[in-house]
Amino acid sequence: MSLGHFRGFLILLYMEFFRIINTRTSETAIQNEINTNSIPEINPDIIILDGNEEQFQIGSLWGEFTIRRDNIKGGIRFSMLDCPNALAWTITTGYPPEREKTILHLTINRTQKPPEFIEEIEEFLESWVVGLEERF
Repeated sequence: MSLGHFRGFLILLYMEFFRIINTRTSETAIQNEINTNSIPEINPDIIILDGNEEQFQIGSLWGEFTIRRDNIKGGIRFSMLDCPNALAWTITTGYPPEREKTILHLTINRTQKPPEFIEEIEEFLESWVVGLEERF
């Protein structure tokens, strides 16, 4: 990704990743079924270390981080509060780009990262995809 200019405006293109998962679920099911008890079952790359449903500590392939979980329109958002890349991801349904499917969307606040880090993000997303397909 890169920076660009358009009619005097600076446009920041950042790194974002989408997965469209061929599962049918609801906002309520996502919000109720993806919690600190089920996250390690859905994504075994995440270990819950401590905390509550809204804010908790995890162990992951990138180390230990504090995660904030928020209910949002269509599903949930996870934010790594102490991540230097401001990594965040959402799991939603009922909205574009595929209203009838589940959307996994992840962003970081960088325009470039080493290929190894991008591969780790891809693996992280794939673990979520597999787990969500099994769950829903």
